[in-house]
Amino acid sequence: MDNDYSFIKDLKIAEEYLGLTRKDLSNALETNTMTLYRWEKGEVSPNALSLERFYSFLYRRGIRLNQIKAELWKEETKDDILIFHGAKEGIKGPLSKERFKPNNDFGQGFYCGESFEQSVSFVASFRFSSAYIFSFKESGLKRSLFNVDREWMLAIAYFRGHLNKYANSQVIQNIKAKVKEADYLIAPIADNRMFEIIGEFISGEITDEQCRHCLAATDLGRQFILLSPKALKSAVQLEHCYLCEDEKRYYLSLKEKTEEVEADKVKIARAQYRGQGLYIEDCFK
Repeated sequence: MDNDYSFIKDLKIAEEYLGLTRKDLSNALETNTMTLYRWEKGEVSPNALSLERFYSFLYRRGIRLNQIKAELWKEETKDDILIFHGAKEGIKGPLSKERFKPNNDFGQGFYCGESFEQSVSFVASFRFSSAYIFSFKESGLKRSLFNVDREWMLAIAYFRGHLNKYANSQVIQNIKAKVKEADYLIAPIADNRMFEIIGEFISGEITDEQCRHCLAATDLGRQFILLSPKALKSAVQLEHCYLCEDEKRYYLSLKEKTEEVEADKVKIARAQYRGQGLYIEDCFK
């Protein structure tokens, strides 16, 4: 599935939507009409520079193509769930659990979000990053659900390798069983900022209640973690979205602004719930 962008379709959309002749578009992309013709016929594929020029051209003309695609797919997949995956590099080959890193929030699995913008913001700083749109069928699959609570915080900490001394406790065993029995999970997203807060809870600096309210203040939304082969087969790729540099910069700036606001919310929550709840040692008594 690597480099399988809908380039030919997007090229035709650009010509029709902007009312450009082939000559106009070839000039904008710094190529010739024959090359453009061969692209449209699928005889040759554009190189990396041509892709960047094309999608940057659209973005600078105010056409937010990827956001439009996400909205259109929502309309077309009402019976299924639409999920998004931000990839540091393109996905090569079929989805399989073994290809994913083990030290993620819930171990090995395919992680997707409910928001296109959010999924892109996590990978926008990487040079070869792109985004994927999938439809996901829940029917016939077993699901486990996590919320912003102590169980979720402990699960994240354990699967990221920070609660090994409690690995044999009943609390951790119950969490492991909940994950193991599921084809897929739905859980709050835990980015690096959130894990820093969980780290304060693990180290005994704050209580579980302080941690929970701090994490709730960030409001990152939910993620889908596909674990079993059956769940992975239920994810159908709809679109591979090219991210031009201008679009990446936009999402990075948006993320920075959001983080500034959330940082203040976290400070207030930490102060407001100081002393309430349990410290980490008490959670395993």
